[in-house]
Amino acid sequence: MSQNAPDFTLPGTEGDVTLSALRPAPVVLFFYPRDNTSGCTTEAQDFTALLPEFEAAGVKVFGISKDDMASHARFVEKKALGMPLLSDADGTTCEDFGVWQEKKMYGKTFMGIVRSTFQIDGSGQIVREWRKVKVAGHAAEVLDAARAL
Repeated sequence: MSQNAPDFTLPGTEGDVTLSALRPAPVVLFFYPRDNTSGCTTEAQDFTALLPEFEAAGVKVFGISKDDMASHARFVEKKALGMPLLSDADGTTCEDFGVWQEKKMYGKTFMGIVRSTFQIDGSGQIVREWRKVKVAGHAAEVLDAARAL
């Protein structure tokens, strides 16, 4: 069931990140629609609150959206977020992970990021994915899965 995670290099709030260069550390990537929106803020704050436990398990956590670096910098500062946020401004990584999809809201159809999380093991394999994530309790569930690796 596991598959190779698509490699990428993206600019981040703590410098550029290349996924393959993080090996052999396990990685959690959470894709979210937009900085400073209520669900995305809650999700990012939940991951931040659990970051010491992810770090104790040796797991690196990154948030990814299509927002630009200036937006990410404001989001991190305003909400005191602990993990790096990566900017996929051109959407290539979102497409590679299959999270850029047609969405519907208020009767309108548009393209956007479907909130999704990927757990990647130390060899670069996607070992677990959560699609169409509900924010409540999600970060804790991902932490439990990360500890089981």
